[in-house]
Amino acid sequence: MNYLWAAMMLLAVVYGAVCGTVPAVTQAALDSAREAITLCLTMLGMLSFWMGMMQIGNASGLIRRMTRGIRPVLRKLFPRIPADHPALEQIAVNCIANMLGLGWAATPAGLKAMEELKSLEEDRRKGRYSGRASPPGTASDEMCTFLVVNISSLQLIPVNIIAYRSQYGSVDPTAIVGPAIAATCVSTAVGILFCKIMCKKRGM
Repeated sequence: MNYLWAAMMLLAVVYGAVCGTVPAVTQAALDSAREAITLCLTMLGMLSFWMGMMQIGNASGLIRRMTRGIRPVLRKLFPRIPADHPALEQIAVNCIANMLGLGWAATPAGLKAMEELKSLEEDRRKGRYSGRASPPGTASDEMCTFLVVNISSLQLIPVNIIAYRSQYGSVDPTAIVGPAIAATCVSTAVGILFCKIMCKKRGM
């Protein structure tokens, strides 16, 4: 990516020099830099607000209640994960953060969930948990399913897109909420269906 961006910037400078539009290229670079800083400040404000809301929800017990609320769904989605395993809790926190549009908060929980799933596979190889263990160095069915669910990311509040639309002068930045919910519902449903089909094929 570094080489790609460097080549694009060099090409723009060379093209501007050949066409005699170097002042326009310089002005565009300055305008883009100013716009990037403004966008970063906007996103920082949105991040601070929603991360604060996440902390309030965690301190009030709301996140724990929401985690308990989606555990039955996760048990259906990940039937091979033991009910008392910490991986389920981390997956639940990740899903809740994604649904609230807090990808920044979802990432740490997602990494911890993957670590717990890896630990689960190691315990299966040692016989501590029943079930077929994946070969060493290979992602388990649960890891693959969780990754797909995390990427498809059902979102109720698309915070990032709302912030972008607000930054660029949208009359109604929140108008994207309805289409975003519909699109992510479809993507999540298709992803889960694909994972279930592939898991059944692997089990055959």
